Amino acid sequence: MDRAQRAARAAAYERARPEIVDHVPTSARRVLDLGCATGTTGAALKQRQAAHVTGIEIEPEYAREAASRLDAVIEGDVATATVNGPFDALIAADILEHLVDPWATLRRYAELLEPGATVVVSLPNVNHWSTFAHLARGRWPRRPEGIFDATHLRWFTRRDALDLVRQAGLQPHTVVRRRWLLTRGSRLDRLAPPITPFTFQHVIVATR
Repeated sequence: MDRAQRAARAAAYERARPEIVDHVPTSARRVLDLGCATGTTGAALKQRQAAHVTGIEIEPEYAREAASRLDAVIEGDVATATVNGPFDALIAADILEHLVDPWATLRRYAELLEPGATVVVSLPNVNHWSTFAHLARGRWPRRPEGIFDATHLRWFTRRDALDLVRQAGLQPHTVVRRRWLLTRGSRLDRLAPPITPFTFQHVIVATR
C-alpha cells in the first residue's frame, strides 16, 4: 500500500469503530475480528473489557500494526485463513463486500461460534441516493473507501444484507441505519431521515 492510498483510507480503516463496539456484549471473552485493519476496534474492546481478540488481516502493513494491539493476528485472506474457535463474538465490519463469496465465508465463521454468540456485521448500502446520482451521469465511481470503494466485489441493499446474515444460520435482531445526507461525516447527517436513500451503511447485529 503506497502512502497516498493509505492516507485516503485512513479515516475508514484506521480508527476505532464505536458503532461496532457498542453492539459487542461486555460479557464477550473470545472475539474474532474479520479484516481487523490496524486493530483499533479490537483494542477499544480490550480496553473496555477482558476479552481475547483475534484479528485476520490481509494487508501486511495493517497486520503488523494490529499485532501490537491485539492478542493474536493472522496475516492472510479472510476467505481462506485457518483459525481455531470457539468464539462468543464475531465482527465482520466492512469486509464481506470485498470477498468473492461472502456467503460461504460467513457460514464458515459462523460454525466457529458458540450457541448464543453475537455477530456484528456492517455493510455499505448500494441503495443510497448517491448511487443513482452517479448512474444518472453515466458513470460508476471508484473511490479509495466508502460505498464505492474500488476493491468492493459485492454490493448489498438492506434486504440483501439480511439475507446474507440469515443464510449463515444467524438470526438478526437489530439493524442500525447509518445516515449520510450530503457529505458523509458532516453535521447535516443528523438531519437525514432514517430511510433507505439516506442510509450509507447498515450495521446488523445477529445471534448464533
